[in-house]
Amino acid sequence: MKIYAALLACCALALPGCSSFDQTSPNSIGAEAHPEARLYDALRNAKVDVDAALLSAEAGGKLVMIVMGANWCHDSRAFAGWTETPKIGGLIREEYELVFVNVGMPQTKDGHNLDVAERFGIEVVGTPTVLIVSPIGEPINADTAGTWRNAATRSEDEIYDELAGYANAVG
Repeated sequence: MKIYAALLACCALALPGCSSFDQTSPNSIGAEAHPEARLYDALRNAKVDVDAALLSAEAGGKLVMIVMGANWCHDSRAFAGWTETPKIGGLIREEYELVFVNVGMPQTKDGHNLDVAERFGIEVVGTPTVLIVSPIGEPINADTAGTWRNAATRSEDEIYDELAGYANAVG
């Protein structure tokens, strides 16, 4: 088990974005603490989940938010935690169908569900990658989907404003 943890740590350091295994909520540069959640279930069928979200979004007039991350990543856990806060969670419930996709270690042979990103014409270069798509599957933020790799250092207002901006631009 110690060897696996050491290998995982070495692999993570080679990845852009999420590279820390810090289990604490406050980030290392002194910003406010962030909530954390482990919502990236490797046993879920990501394709089925995304298809269901697209159907539900079309019926409800919402966008789809596909969060590609992993429970080993502090930024992925932070973003997942933010989605459960009253402010951001409320916005998401009102404007989005939310899908968490476990991508494992995307830059290694242990990466999985990467076909979800390929389906929408993007590449997962770090975690989390947060893709917003229309109900008919058109990417809204393909150019910024990979910029969420710093979710642990973003403020609640910053995250809310960006997600509200996507919803307002389309709705």
